[in-house]
Amino acid sequence: TGAIGLYNIGQSCCLNSLLQVFLMNIHFTGILRRITVPPHAVQKRKNVPYQMLLLLEEMQCGKQKAVSPIDLAHCLSVYKVKLFVQHDAAQLFLTLWNLIKRQMKNPELAGKLSDLYTICVQEHVACQKCFSETKRNSSMLTLPLPVLDSNSHMLKTLEDCLQCFFHPEELTDQNMCFCEQCGRKTPFLQSMKLVHLPQTLTIHLKRFCFEKSAYIHKLSHYLPFPQDLDFNALLTKNQCQADDNEKAAWQYELFAVVAHSGSTNCGHYCAYIRSLTECKWYCFNDSEVCQVSWDDVKCTYGHSNLHWGQTAYLLIYMKKHPQ
Repeated sequence: TGAIGLYNIGQSCCLNSLLQVFLMNIHFTGILRRITVPPHAVQKRKNVPYQMLLLLEEMQCGKQKAVSPIDLAHCLSVYKVKLFVQHDAAQLFLTLWNLIKRQMKNPELAGKLSDLYTICVQEHVACQKCFSETKRNSSMLTLPLPVLDSNSHMLKTLEDCLQCFFHPEELTDQNMCFCEQCGRKTPFLQSMKLVHLPQTLTIHLKRFCFEKSAYIHKLSHYLPFPQDLDFNALLTKNQCQADDNEKAAWQYELFAVVAHSGSTNCGHYCAYIRSLTECKWYCFNDSEVCQVSWDDVKCTYGHSNLHWGQTAYLLIYMKKHPQ
């Protein structure tokens, strides 16, 4: 089935969970299998895509229930990815992805990797005095969705989080911007419009937030997310800057959940992943892998009173292909 565990080599649960999400994605492994093998032993030890490919082959060819990611972890340590420390899954995902892309020497493969994961948005900033507007396209690897609204009230659904992210923001008082047309600082309206969504869409639920004391606080409240996600039904025309062909493909189904349990200082990660070949859900908890149900995945919705309960932190959706 390809559902093989990864031994915890010392606080490596975050790395293990992300590796499972990468390596269970057949679109990603299709790119990984085409990389150019580095010619020298030293280069092989330092090449992240090659070490991931070795780990994938060991997972698929071995008969044991779990394998060790120690060689890949040592490879990552060369690039200042620390071993034996707690990582934040959203930050580590970005670090891993950028290392993989940077070390893919084939421009075609690097382009395919970007196409597979990159989200494109258009930022709009409009002066509220003269109404002059500037637009700027930008790319991101995750949609960082707030789980609290502007008044610090808990958002109740993933759809609410998306609406909050794309809701225009007024820049007033100390946040005013300089307007070249007006020649002075004026109130502005800032908004984000969706231009393109990739095959593999990663959503980051911002459950860790800074309080005024600079203490990082975890938000564990109940926040359901659907198995199927249709962005056409969720966003208004004003929140999109895409043609009809692009929007027709904005139909998604849930592929994986990276869940966090515990506190900010003492926590644990695991991954729930739907096998794309079997259409069955598995829980990858370091070396332990077991088949689970959708009800088990829903247990990651969160609960304010369950301090050690699992809470979804990264949601990975896969684009549906038309039948």
